[in-house]
This record gives sequence, structure tokens and C-alpha cells, in this order.
Amino acid sequence: MNKQLSKLPWHLMIGAGLISGSWSGCTADMMAIDESDPAASLDWEWWDEGPPAGEEAESSEEWADDVEVFEQDELDEIGSVSAELSISAFQLPFPCNQVWAGQTRTRHSPQNSVDFNRSGDFGDRVLSSAGGTVTVVGNTGSDSYGRWIEIDHGSGYRTRYAHLNSQNVRVGQRVGRGQLIGTVGTTGGSSGPHLHFELRRNGVAIRPVFNGSRAFFFGTRNYRSRNDCSSGGGGGGTSNGTVRTAGPALTVRSGPGTGFAAVSSVSNGSRVRIRCHSRGTRVSGTYGTTTLWDNIGSGYVSDAYVYTGSDGRVAPMCD
Repeated sequence: MNKQLSKLPWHLMIGAGLISGSWSGCTADMMAIDESDPAASLDWEWWDEGPPAGEEAESSEEWADDVEVFEQDELDEIGSVSAELSISAFQLPFPCNQVWAGQTRTRHSPQNSVDFNRSGDFGDRVLSSAGGTVTVVGNTGSDSYGRWIEIDHGSGYRTRYAHLNSQNVRVGQRVGRGQLIGTVGTTGGSSGPHLHFELRRNGVAIRPVFNGSRAFFFGTRNYRSRNDCSSGGGGGGTSNGTVRTAGPALTVRSGPGTGFAAVSSVSNGSRVRIRCHSRGTRVSGTYGTTTLWDNIGSGYVSDAYVYTGSDGRVAPMCD
């Protein structure tokens, strides 16, 4: 087994057929992923490579400053670049109400980085943690960060988002907090899909604060995102999509599968509001093959025919 594969998390090696045999019940426990409690099932050490040469940073053992707790409306006001930007303005880089396991470890590079992970997160949306200006849209190939983005937030603060699958911004672009900037991937030196996140101040990697609460060091803990909650956007609420077929109308079904009754249809090019997702029949369509079905209010359509700008979930799972 080569170096890269040897560092894959156990569940990824099992799923890829790289490990077989009896594990005395261990496998069943490791494969039972609870989306509401990812840290319980994802409590292993991920592996990734640090910054590219010349981009390394020392990690401060202290917090950047005392955490000042803001009300939500005050946080909204400082969501854009400001000379008075406080560390408390930063949010988790994911849509509203999504729960992610965040891991910190002493051997991470930089040490104050956070690796975020949850089940099936490849292609999940990554949002700007605070408002700012994009300074880097980079690609280090198969090493280091892979596809990565840096945003300058003012007051010496910069955030970095690494191992991305896609990048949705350009250098010099102004972004608001909660704006889509890319999707989760495993590019560069990475053992599996996750987001490597850094907060730096004046070139020093500092321990992040999300929604006014300090990140946990060292170990793994769940975090619920409050990013973009005030606008109702992100993956915690509804999300818009566009139906794309070869021309025919797309059938809307009463449940998440081709075996459910047809209840209506939506024409090619129609905008739909995705209320939540369910897993169902595997379908191949315009955007690949998926078991994800979108509840659009009147029923369900296969996500394989709906363009949302993200390869994966953009709304919560249906109850």
C-alpha cells in the first residue's frame, strides 16, 4: 500500500475495498455515521499536508484577543470588511445549521488549523467565514493545499480554505460572509474529503472563534454553523436550483424514487426551491449519478437533473 493510501481513514479504505476481512464488530460501528453527531463516528486523526513552501505560519498559543460576544444584528453589521473587524465576527464556513466535526491536533500544520469533516461531505458548499476580499485562488496540484482560497478580512485577519474540489471566486473579488466560495474536496496532500481551515492575523495562525465561541483545542468536537442564518440562506434552510434536462419536462414524484407516483412535472429551465433532501432510487442524469432527491414542495425530483452550483446537499435532510 502506498504512502497516500496508508494514511486514508479506515472507513474510506473499507469503502474503497482496500481493506477486507472480519473486524469483530468494529466495522459496523465505524460505518454507522450519525449526521447529527459526526464527531462520534469520525473520531480519528485525519491527515493532510500543510501550506506550500513560503506560506508556512507560526501558531500562537494565545487567542488573538479577548472574545467579545455580539448580538446577531451586530454581527450582521460587521459581516463586510471593516477596520474594526473583531474575531467574534467569524462564522463556521458552512451553511446555516449544518453540523460538522472539527478536529485540532498538535501535529497539524499550522498547529492552530481546524480540519472539518462529516459523512458524505465531498462537494458540500464552503462559505466565506466573514466578509472580505479574495487574495488567493491557488492550486498546488497533488501536494500541500491542493485547490485553496485565501480571503483578506481587514484588521490583519485572513482565512484559508484548503483541499477544495472547486473554487467559485476570483482574485480581487469582494465577498460577503456566507457567500459560496467553493466546495469540499480532497485535492493536494489529503487523506480524504474534508476542509482545512485557518485563521491568521498579521501572518500568525491563531485559534479561531466561531459565532463568538472559541474552537476546541486539542481534539474533535461538533460545531453547528450559524453562517448566513439571518438571510435564510445556505444549507440549513431552503435553496434554489434550476432544472436541466435534454428538453423534456422532469417528472415530480410523491416520494424519493422512480417507484413513487408521478404527481406533476417541471419544465426544463424552471427554477425550483429545494426544501430538503432524501435518499432514494439511484438516477443518472445531467449532473451525474446520485441517490439524492430534492423535495420541491409539490413532490420530489432527482438531484441529478437540478443545478445548484454544488455537487451535493444544499439543504437539510428531510425528517
